[in-house]
This record gives sequence, C-alpha cells and structure tokens, in this order.
Amino acid sequence: MSVDTDTFFVTEGDSFTLKHDKRKTEEDQEIRMNHDGIRYLIGRCDYLKCTFGNKELGDRLKVYENGSLTITNTTVTDSGDYHITTNSKSILSTRSYSVVVRGFFSFDTDGVSVMEGDSVTLHTGVQMNQKQMISIRIKPRKQIKWYFNQTAIAGIIEYEPFLGVRSFICTKDECKERFRDRLELDHQTGSLTIRDIRTTDSGLYDLLINWDHVISVRSSNVSSNTKIFIVAVHGVSAAERHEMKTKSVKEGESVTLDTRITENPHHSITWYFNDSLIAEITGDLSFICTDVQCKDAEERFRDRLKLDHQTGSLTIRDITTTDSGEYKLQISSNRFSISRILTVLTVIAVPDSGLSPAVIARIGVTAAVVVLLTAAAAVSLCHRARRKNTQNNRDQGIELKDVPRDQSMTPCIPPEVNATRPIMDIM
Repeated sequence: MSVDTDTFFVTEGDSFTLKHDKRKTEEDQEIRMNHDGIRYLIGRCDYLKCTFGNKELGDRLKVYENGSLTITNTTVTDSGDYHITTNSKSILSTRSYSVVVRGFFSFDTDGVSVMEGDSVTLHTGVQMNQKQMISIRIKPRKQIKWYFNQTAIAGIIEYEPFLGVRSFICTKDECKERFRDRLELDHQTGSLTIRDIRTTDSGLYDLLINWDHVISVRSSNVSSNTKIFIVAVHGVSAAERHEMKTKSVKEGESVTLDTRITENPHHSITWYFNDSLIAEITGDLSFICTDVQCKDAEERFRDRLKLDHQTGSLTIRDITTTDSGEYKLQISSNRFSISRILTVLTVIAVPDSGLSPAVIARIGVTAAVVVLLTAAAAVSLCHRARRKNTQNNRDQGIELKDVPRDQSMTPCIPPEVNATRPIMDIM
C-alpha cells in the first residue's frame, strides 16, 4: 500500500478497498463509482433503506453501508482513477483514489543498471496524439502516469476533442526536493527522462497507461497496462568521474573509450562526436562513420576507428588534434535509453618537424639500418685485426702464452674505432 493514502498498489489477483463516508439522510441518494470516465451505479438509498451492487462488476464488487467498496480478484484493467460520489438533493460528496494493479508480467526482470551522472529514459512503448474517432464526451482519451516508490512524480493526459494534452511533473514538495528539475516528459510518447541520475534515484518506477478505445460516438472501452522498471544507480567517486569525463593524449597515440559493459546484451550502442554519429552497434550489425563528419574534406577518422563487438568500446588510432572534443555514448533498448558524456578528449600536439609522419618513419628506419651496418663493419674489422696480430706474433716466434694478457685479449671493438672516426682510416 502506498504512503500516499489516496493511492493503492496491489498485485494482480489481490483486492483493494476504497473508503467513503455516506451521510445518513432521509433524502433519496445515489452512490456512483467513476472509473476512468466510466460510471457505475453501485447503490441507491430510499429513506435510509439502501440496495447495493452492480451487474457489470458482479461478485467482484462488495459495497458497504457507509458507501465504501471492495473490488476483489483484480486484473490490470482495474488500474486507474476512481471517484466515489454520493448525490442527493442537499448532499454531493466525492472521494478520489488512484489504483495501480501490478500484473504478473509487468516487472522488468532485467532491470536498468546505470552509473551516477547518466541520463536515463524509460520508454512507454506507446504514442500519444493518435488519430481516433472523436467522442462527444470530453473525457481523458489516454493517460500515462509515472510513480517512484509508489509516489506519483509525472503524468500526461490526452483529452479530445477540445482540450488537447495536459501534463504534470512533481506536484508535491517531496518530489520537487528529490528530483529538482531533473525530470522530463516526452509529450509524444509519455516516456520519462531522469537527467544527472543519483544513487538516491534507485528504486521502482511504476508506469500506468490507460487508453479509451472508441467504439462509436456514444460508447467506448477502456484498457489499462502497467510496467515496472527496476532502476539501480551505481555510485561513482569524484576522482573516477573526472577520469571518465576528461582525458588527454598525445598526437599520434591511440585511445580507447570504455563503455564499462562486460558484454553486449542485444542493446544498441551508439557513439557521437560533438553530437554527430560516428559509430554504432545494433544487434549483430555494426557500422562506423556513416555521418558526414567521417567523410568531410579532411577525412576525419578515416580508417582510424575500431569497435569492440562484445563491449561496444571505441578505439581511436593515430589520433590528431582535430579529434579533440566531446564523445557521448548512448545505450538503447526497447525499454530504456542511457546517455553518457563519456569523455572530453584533449589531444596534445607534438612539435612539427616539417615532415610528414610517413617521412619521419622512413628516416627512423634508415637510421636504424645505418647503425646496424656500422656496428657489423666494426666487428668485422676487429676480428680481421686480431687475426693479423696473431699471425705476426707467430711469424716472430712469439707464443700466445708469452704475450701479456691485456694484449692477447684485444677487445672486439678497438678503442680507436668511434663514431667520429671514418671506418676507412683503420683498414
């Protein structure tokens, strides 16, 4: 049961009781129940003698002497707004309730797991302002209400034919204090967005949808549906958040922007650079750089992006200063969307030598080859010099054992061979 005494949350199959205090009077009275625009006569009193019941609701409805009523064996279609009215010549009293019947299949068993600071949109899966047959009665055609931990936080009501669409967000002080202008409603779908989400926003988000199917200009049929989103917000330290949202790399290096997803559970993962689409994974399909940003005159990101198909992480190779900017990640499913400004990337320029990277690379390879050839030539000359000394000693009848150790163990690279002396001088 809700903390708000005018709102009830029950599970499908349970019962709920709506209290009403009917005044005792000798006047004739009628007790009516209005459920989302549909009126039921549930009691009539004639000089303190009352009869109660309603053929349409049958045994599911029980009405008490004071006008209170209980509905048993509830279904999701019993969700909605209820008004109990007592009407006589001198008395008109009404009491209102909201009831949410959670269906067996209403729970989002997978849940929505987000990080502190993300923006999260919970999808309704419906469209408002659909063309329908206009009823001659001015009453709600479609209603969408959002509850957080059984407290109403937002809603949108579509009227026809004259009153258009009305909406509300946080009419109570508790809601205003908690969310502080961080809620948004999509007037086309009724989807709810929570910006800059916090750990205190973790909990159950109930969605109640009522819509009026017009059968004719004088009759209609009301349907209801409920969904329950389980939202878990994981805390992020200030240091970790700073590391995620700011990153500096040197020109020419590679950088990987991590989604922090261990695997891709059939969600759509989209990357934006300065609000332009640059990469996306949808199911088993992926593409990179479909936006003009990737194919402009400077050929931005050309062949330098790589997507991890398991996690959706994005790697930028051979990074340039023009890659500096804001990179945003969006994770979407048919139930929810998560938007995260993952990083503001700053690319530090490397001093320009006037040569292209390709030329610099060739120069480096050439220099390495020259060094290796020089070293090989020096070693070869050293061995030739050692053999020549040994032969001269033998010609003079000097045995190796008679040669001092420091002379017999001539190093393979003679001291006089250095980088400043030409190799030809020692030959």
